[in-house]
Amino acid sequence: MDATQVSELRGFIDECKSNPRILHHPSLLFFKSYLQRSTLVNPSFLSPSRGEAEMSSTREDSDSSKPSENDDDIVESDVELDNADVMEPDNDPPQKMGNPAVEVTEENQDAAQVEKAKAVEALSEGRFSEAIDHLTDAVMLNPTSAILYATRGSVYLKMKKPNAAIRDASAAMEINPDSAKAYKVRGMAKAMLGQWEEAANDLHVASKLDFDEEIGSILKKVEPNVHKIREHHKKYERLRKERHLRNAEREKKRQVEALEREALSALKAGQVMGIHSTGELDTKLNAASRASRLAVLYFTATWCGPCRVISPLFTSLAEKYPKVAFLKADIDEARDVAGRWNISSVPTFFFIRKGKEIDQVVGADKNGLERKLQQHAAA
Repeated sequence: MDATQVSELRGFIDECKSNPRILHHPSLLFFKSYLQRSTLVNPSFLSPSRGEAEMSSTREDSDSSKPSENDDDIVESDVELDNADVMEPDNDPPQKMGNPAVEVTEENQDAAQVEKAKAVEALSEGRFSEAIDHLTDAVMLNPTSAILYATRGSVYLKMKKPNAAIRDASAAMEINPDSAKAYKVRGMAKAMLGQWEEAANDLHVASKLDFDEEIGSILKKVEPNVHKIREHHKKYERLRKERHLRNAEREKKRQVEALEREALSALKAGQVMGIHSTGELDTKLNAASRASRLAVLYFTATWCGPCRVISPLFTSLAEKYPKVAFLKADIDEARDVAGRWNISSVPTFFFIRKGKEIDQVVGADKNGLERKLQQHAAA
């Protein structure tokens, strides 16, 4: 091996180490089989992880298969499929294709039919390569014939060359989108490669166009795998939706908590906050609402004797009830606030929850103020 090949091999092995699941791909079955026979490889390296095995077991709906709330992504487990008949893809250079846009003479059409007849004869005797040569000559003579491409594709199937068959079947469909044989050939080829869903799609179309028993037989092998794949996809789609909902709920909770923190930062726990304008009052009341806090709004005046008597109690109550927002407004300094609340006498206390007045105390009623505060703070 030259240096380039060694470098490519090293890169492939590194990829296998970081993502062992790639060894389960149908195109690498030969390499996986070699590793399984090797005594130098830990068998657990070739098997799904414990978590993945649980997710692919019969208990697919159990909580053990669900990702934790902190998972950034959901890693899908392998699907247990019947890949017994899956083969290595053929990597031969593409076969010759004619130009379907050219005008074909009657002479060329007749010559193409002669070549097709020779191909049929060779095919009946098991000479597949010779049949391919004759059909290739026929295709070049009459590149507008979908049946010639589909027929050559069917021979490639017998030669175990699914990729070549797919190319011919696809070319036939471009000429005749309703070619049942082309859909059948391509569906069978994709089944040989383990492309189960695509195989099922083509075979169902072929069956609708022109059903035969061979199509039905192949679908009986293909559809169980398709069912497993689709159930697997449904499961992980459900898990992704659940993850999305969890993430959305966490984000909503985070935003609510952020608003509460912001609201709490605007409220001075254990202190009486002075109010000097309606804008300032609205800010404090909104903060109390977001933080689900009771607010007590006290209207006072410097010339008010009863206010001077009860103010020390109001300050001590603020310390006693740190989860209540205590607000104080002087009616002479904050005339707009007093006007909004229709203050006719001081001291007056309003109990406010979620921006709405729920109770009040008028006058320097110490016992009434404490009783009301105890009642509403506990609510």
